[in-house]
Amino acid sequence: MSTIQVKDEQGVRIITINRPEKRNALSLEMYTSLTEYLIQGETDNAIHSFLIKGQQDCFTSGNDVADFLKNSNLDSDHPAFNFLFNLLDLKKPLVAAVTGAAVGIGTTLLLHCDLVYADTTAKFQLPFVNLALVPEAGASLLLPRLVGPQKASELLLLGESFNAETAKTLNIINDVIPSDTIFEFALAQAVKLAKQPPQALQASRSLIRGDKESIRQQMEKELAQFAVRLQSEEAKARFQAFLAKG
Repeated sequence: MSTIQVKDEQGVRIITINRPEKRNALSLEMYTSLTEYLIQGETDNAIHSFLIKGQQDCFTSGNDVADFLKNSNLDSDHPAFNFLFNLLDLKKPLVAAVTGAAVGIGTTLLLHCDLVYADTTAKFQLPFVNLALVPEAGASLLLPRLVGPQKASELLLLGESFNAETAKTLNIINDVIPSDTIFEFALAQAVKLAKQPPQALQASRSLIRGDKESIRQQMEKELAQFAVRLQSEEAKARFQAFLAKG
């Protein structure tokens, strides 16, 4: 069964992360599939919005660390970073439904979404420094803009988990939705977006999101630092300890 599933419904491309045996950890192959499905949806005139979700008990636990370390030659063509830059360039709106773990990329990708909903099981975490790395996806710029520099420092430098109510208070998500209805609710919101006049919707989205080039420049700076940190002795030690835990 595919680890990234896609279904088009009512003008919405529904993308499901489907690797529950690995807590939806993202491999490089999965990143490539995510990017391909987004690009295809962008060029399909029948698709007007996207919805990304995971399983009922997990959104994504972040990168598949072992797979990532086997392919640690980082540049803008690396599957993970190619996906992130594609998120930045997305023209059509993106909705996320978060359940269970949303670790690392599971939280930073939400900063590129237009609407985000989570249930009460959602647990967010940005453990980049914990792994001797630096933030990615423009989080070092987007998160301080959203929550202020002090709170962003707390979330990024300490890397502690936080729940859905905290995420809502910080405006990282729009609302907390009951677990038994979250996927249906998020789809209904994506359908509402899909029914809006597409050109006006995309133009408004671009205005709301502001200067894309400053975000791109920050993402490139993060990528350069991430590549350096990934090869550092402290990162290697942290990853070895992480993998030893299984």
